[in-house]
Amino acid sequence: MIQSLLLVGTGGFIGSILRYLVQQWFMQNSTTSIPWGTFAVNIIGSFIFGIIYAFADKHAVFSQEIRLLFAIGFCGGFTTFSSFAAENMNLLTNQDYFSFALYTGLSILSGLIMVWMGINIVKFFV
Repeated sequence: MIQSLLLVGTGGFIGSILRYLVQQWFMQNSTTSIPWGTFAVNIIGSFIFGIIYAFADKHAVFSQEIRLLFAIGFCGGFTTFSSFAAENMNLLTNQDYFSFALYTGLSILSGLIMVWMGINIVKFFV
């Protein structure tokens, strides 16, 4: 159990730091109110999760430890639904309904598409 917690924690630590760096980059380089940094990490994380899921399902190449480190730890730390929800509340509070609708719709649809793509890349090319 301790080993599992350390693996999840290590992956989460790395994912969280990378998420922070990506979000900071987007904040410094974006001119819109849409939080593109959170959007980017959620979409990238969904894609990575799809790849890990498909590899583990199709080939059984990833040990439980690797899945804990990357799928649960890294992807869990890298993606962030709580930030997504808070940023949407901020857009609603500021009555920026267009950005709210665009950001929410794109995030959900793109996340689903990226998981699907990750699974299918592994299914068809590996």
